[in-house]
Amino acid sequence: MRVGFALACALLLTTVSAFAEPVPELRLLSEHPVDGMRGGNLSGLALCGKEMWTVSDRDDDQIYRLETGGTVWQAQTVHLDVPPVPDSGLPWGLRSRTWAASFVRGGDLDFEGITCDSAGNRYIVSEAHAAVLQVPPEGPASWLKISPLLVREARASGMLLHFNALFEGLAINPAGDQLWLAAERERRGLLKVKRQQTLWDCDGGCVLLSEAGVEMQPAQFPKAKAVSRDFSDLALFNGKLFTLERNAFEICRRDAVTAKVERCWSFADEALQPNRLYSQSYGLAEALIIDAEGAWVGIDNNDGARADGEVRPIVWRFAAPEGGWSATP
Repeated sequence: MRVGFALACALLLTTVSAFAEPVPELRLLSEHPVDGMRGGNLSGLALCGKEMWTVSDRDDDQIYRLETGGTVWQAQTVHLDVPPVPDSGLPWGLRSRTWAASFVRGGDLDFEGITCDSAGNRYIVSEAHAAVLQVPPEGPASWLKISPLLVREARASGMLLHFNALFEGLAINPAGDQLWLAAERERRGLLKVKRQQTLWDCDGGCVLLSEAGVEMQPAQFPKAKAVSRDFSDLALFNGKLFTLERNAFEICRRDAVTAKVERCWSFADEALQPNRLYSQSYGLAEALIIDAEGAWVGIDNNDGARADGEVRPIVWRFAAPEGGWSATP
């Protein structure tokens, strides 16, 4: 019965997609292997002024500034003194599984996204602890004091229920007083908090979107199948949210207040070229920057080799779509 139902769902998804309007493809301009990341596993990107930063979900005590000249980029280590993590309200069961996993994979904090405000403060999300670390240009790092309503509302909406499926990305406005977070999968969702003096709290409600379900991987994906809808990073550009939708190989523009999707662009044609294929059975894009000229997309290859033998993390540069990111169909 379950097998028949799953096949029926996959057939329905295939039928619907056959009649859906084609998603325009982004054009790849360049790709850049990244050297010098101790833990590999590039899991976030941020552009702070003219400097590009990244994090690894295997490193708790350092982040990286990228030297972006040339084809191969070099990651320069910046040490972090991270204070004890506050209690975010996650249940003991999830926290204990994270603690146990850290001994196997490394990285108790599991940094999965980085962003910055106009003052140069960097904000890093810890998936393992559902917490956000602020790293100022000068001075010590500190954890944001976030209302426990954030996790409570997220879990009540069906998010943050599963190990390794918590917060996967974040974005902040230039003023540094509004913060968006992306829940990864099963259910995926978007949440928002605002700074109110020292506390980051919900403004009427934290949850903008909570979404379950599956969707077909792109036709270019080897043995494409229906997989969970997911988010792997967020970016804010010109007042719009942009979601990196890893399993769909898409970048989608969304309303920053309602989270309603407005338009999507695919990068499947370029990402799934035969020489760029990985053995993993899911998408690996985990980092996103949007600017007027295009998009930077970072690949967390989980230490796996591509078909062409490349084992380093990769950052792709895509051109902005025709008409820019604000274009309508």
